[in-house]
Amino acid sequence: MLQAAERTERTVPFYAVEVLKQAQALAAQGHDVISLGIGEPDFTAPTRVLETLRRAADAGLSGYTAPAGIPALREAIAHYYQTQFGATIDPARILITAGASGALMLAALVLVNPGDEILMPDPSYPANRNFVTAAGGTTRLVPTTAENRFQLQADDIATYWGPHTRGVLIASPSNPTGTSMPREALRALIAAVRTRGGYVIMDEIYLGLYYDEAPQSALTLDDDLLVINSFSKYFHMTGWRLGWLIAPANLMPAVERLAASLVICAPALAQHAALSCFEPEVMHIYEQRRLSFKERRDYLLPAFAHMGLQVPAAPDGAFYIFADIRNFGVDGATFCRRLLNEAHVAAVPGLDFGEAHARHTVRFSYATGLDRLKEATSRMEGFLDHLRSEAGSMAPDPA
Repeated sequence: MLQAAERTERTVPFYAVEVLKQAQALAAQGHDVISLGIGEPDFTAPTRVLETLRRAADAGLSGYTAPAGIPALREAIAHYYQTQFGATIDPARILITAGASGALMLAALVLVNPGDEILMPDPSYPANRNFVTAAGGTTRLVPTTAENRFQLQADDIATYWGPHTRGVLIASPSNPTGTSMPREALRALIAAVRTRGGYVIMDEIYLGLYYDEAPQSALTLDDDLLVINSFSKYFHMTGWRLGWLIAPANLMPAVERLAASLVICAPALAQHAALSCFEPEVMHIYEQRRLSFKERRDYLLPAFAHMGLQVPAAPDGAFYIFADIRNFGVDGATFCRRLLNEAHVAAVPGLDFGEAHARHTVRFSYATGLDRLKEATSRMEGFLDHLRSEAGSMAPDPA
């Protein structure tokens, strides 16, 4: 019998996918399931982008591109970072990838040697750990607190940096919390890593989805970072598998060699279509959709408070709420299983994102329409009342 490689045993599972499977099974039985689980926008690519895709296909532009991507798209992304996030970037430092996953794969392969340790916050997106593992490294999850918005701090670097630690992998805004790092805290973190000769891999795939203060890219604080981003979230092109990696100039030859051998190039038609994402009228559509996400967040936060769902750190970006369920007498996995089966609302247990907060947290995604969110909260209210009643009946007799 063939044996799988040892690295597969170290690959962490992704429970959100299991929740999706269970939700789909219930839907196939005829139940109306509302998904607050998977982080996939309900919006799709605007019409203008689809029209550009058709024109590119009709023009026969489906062949291989250069491994780094088509120059016009790299230039458009550089302009986007300059105008939207205040970062001046040479387009030659941008490589177009098959989604943010392709960007993180290249970042891990170009930096991580076997045995290297990478620090990540707990909680954080679980799949990111697997890219480090695939490159031969290990990840160390650092427990975070609501007081620090569930983000790593400079003090954490001093505490947890060990003899095999080489860098950190962080996200702002974060999945699962939707929280951003305050600018000065991020500056201090980068400095603490730099002092130890380490590197920072920065996940900015939710950078465009902000609801309070307009963000700036981490590249405005330090130019010597590796930054990953994607067309999936803000640009609503999840299945198009298109993203990008921004790397220091000295690493680009190595990154391009890896890209040429491992993937050849990102999907060509998607690259040509993505050029239209940056046209003013299309950017206006994306901005209106961003405000729709903000409206959803602003509906859910008071609704959750009314139901007794605590949100220790209010999200200011992405489309997630990381809620504390300790008031309801069950762990996160039980909560999500029962919420799905009894109220037909899907959510993801905190277990997916690390151990520090696993038992008492649940991630809710508001990447679905406001009408469905209102129906979901209506169902959840009855479900939570039932849980509270159960918890009260099981409470010990004070006598």
